[in-house]
Amino acid sequence: MTIFDVRRRMRPMATAIAAGIAALLAAVCFVTSPAAAQGAVRAVHGDWQIRCDTPPGAHHEQCALMQSVTAADRPNLGLTVIVLKTSDHKSRLMRVVAPLGVLLPSGLGLKIDNADVGRAGFVRCLPNGCIAEVMMDDNLITKLRSGKTSTFIIFQTPEEGIGFPMSLKGFGDGFDALP
Repeated sequence: MTIFDVRRRMRPMATAIAAGIAALLAAVCFVTSPAAAQGAVRAVHGDWQIRCDTPPGAHHEQCALMQSVTAADRPNLGLTVIVLKTSDHKSRLMRVVAPLGVLLPSGLGLKIDNADVGRAGFVRCLPNGCIAEVMMDDNLITKLRSGKTSTFIIFQTPEEGIGFPMSLKGFGDGFDALP
């Protein structure tokens, strides 16, 4: 089992976490570009932004570390990565919002500095994108902190992978600054 393929172990915890952060996801899941992101930008760390918002019905503000990119050869295809710490600070969650039309069974691939990290499954699709999520362990966070570039890979056919290179500049500082 790879770091990025912990779907079996994360389902019960992800379900519990989803209830607490559903409003934040609703606010940010439709993001296709940094300018379209919901919530106030609280800080910028390299190529990452911390965005905060108080979802309807919530008693306190929730923040996420985010970055959005488009495919170099397909500017109409965008991808957003959202990193959250749960309110109890015991778990870290990465949600990736991919464009509609992805081949769901192939999942979402991740490479860090051209080294394969693994795949995560898509958990649901909404009107503006499909969401893959993974509980982040210390090993994955260390790789994201020390890496220069990550590449998230979606598939539109079993043979056609589309890579979304994403800078990791500022990831560690941004992650540490998340409330």
